[in-house]
Amino acid sequence: MEKMDVSGYGAMLGLFAEMVLDEAIRKMREQTLYREIDSALERGDEQSFLALTEQWKQLHS
Repeated sequence: MEKMDVSGYGAMLGLFAEMVLDEAIRKMREQTLYREIDSALERGDEQSFLALTEQWKQLHS
């Protein structure tokens, strides 16, 4: 059997964990923006709506 490079494996796990965390943060921000955009629409707050939709575009670019 071949020996597994433990340091490489640990680095790979660290990278995977970072990717999972980044995705969770992105999804949380996306949900927050959805709620804030809906709220701005309900209030008729055009300035907030435009600012929030710009943030939405940046999140997805």
